[in-house]
Amino acid sequence: MRKASVLGPVLFAVSFVIAFVLSASAGAAPVHAPVRAQVQVPPLPARMADTGGGSQLITAEAARPGSTTGTVTWWDRLSDGRWVVAGSAVARFGAKGLVEGAGRKQGTSTTPTGLYRLPYAFGIEAAPAGTEYTYRRVTKTSWWCQDTASRAYNRWVESLPADCRAAESEHLTAYRPQYAHAMVIGFNYDRPVRGRGAGIFLHVNGRGATAGCVSVPEAAMSRILAWADPRHNPHIAIGTASGRTALTRY
Repeated sequence: MRKASVLGPVLFAVSFVIAFVLSASAGAAPVHAPVRAQVQVPPLPARMADTGGGSQLITAEAARPGSTTGTVTWWDRLSDGRWVVAGSAVARFGAKGLVEGAGRKQGTSTTPTGLYRLPYAFGIEAAPAGTEYTYRRVTKTSWWCQDTASRAYNRWVESLPADCRAAESEHLTAYRPQYAHAMVIGFNYDRPVRGRGAGIFLHVNGRGATAGCVSVPEAAMSRILAWADPRHNPHIAIGTASGRTALTRY
């Protein structure tokens, strides 16, 4: 009888404690793992060393120097300084990839990296609707002189001058569809270094990789020409995602 009288209160107390603990556990607030703040990466132009000083920019980015494809993106800088994407397209580069522009050699089928101005546009076809950029129409006598011995090296000429060999130049009408619409990239243009390269353009895709230019689908090229505004001083930056030829270096 004594043992029963002692165990009764003890069992009752244990049951009460268990019930209290279970009740407290059921009503406890769930424990959540700490939430990590997401860091937003600034847009590519905001991470570049230079964008040319205007409010329009084209970036042509490849994954690595040996790549023959990548992405062309055209950007607008808003009044508050933010860069926003205006459009993008798959791009093609030189058959031998990309190389630092300052060290490039002519005839290597490499696309020169760097930041360049866009002197003017041209094409075999009429300028796309909405084009405000200076646009030069190709004729049957239009050539791009690439002869390193010529005074017209890396220049458009109407009929070949005597010192510019046809075998060392491009007859522009022969490059259809590539030159249906195009923009001159100012690589080695203002003060040409002979042997560094000539005739580097942003143009319509051909059958495959380029001889050193940057190319995009025809629809994208038309959109770029309708978008580009000379008053906004557009430039083009060509480079890779990282490394010595990274776009962020230019």
